[in-house]
Amino acid sequence: MPLFRHENRQRSARTRRIYAAFELAYTLCDFTAAVCFLVGSVLFFWNSLETAAIWFFVAGSALFCTRPTIRFARELKLASMGDAEDLADRLED
Repeated sequence: MPLFRHENRQRSARTRRIYAAFELAYTLCDFTAAVCFLVGSVLFFWNSLETAAIWFFVAGSALFCTRPTIRFARELKLASMGDAEDLADRLED
């Protein structure tokens, strides 16, 4: 089953739940990364907080790198679920 296909997430109630869980993780990661960049930007107004600001930017960057990893993991999970169902269908035939 090809990756990043809409049909993968709509095959069953279980695939829809897994898709929703991964989307929630993706959104949480996205939101946290944005907050890190916002806090880091504000901290740069004070020279004494420059190191903390840099660490917030590093954390935000790491979270933005995590986003595609979450999407890819989701697609691998959904695709692997489809393979098991295909195998079961073939066994019944």
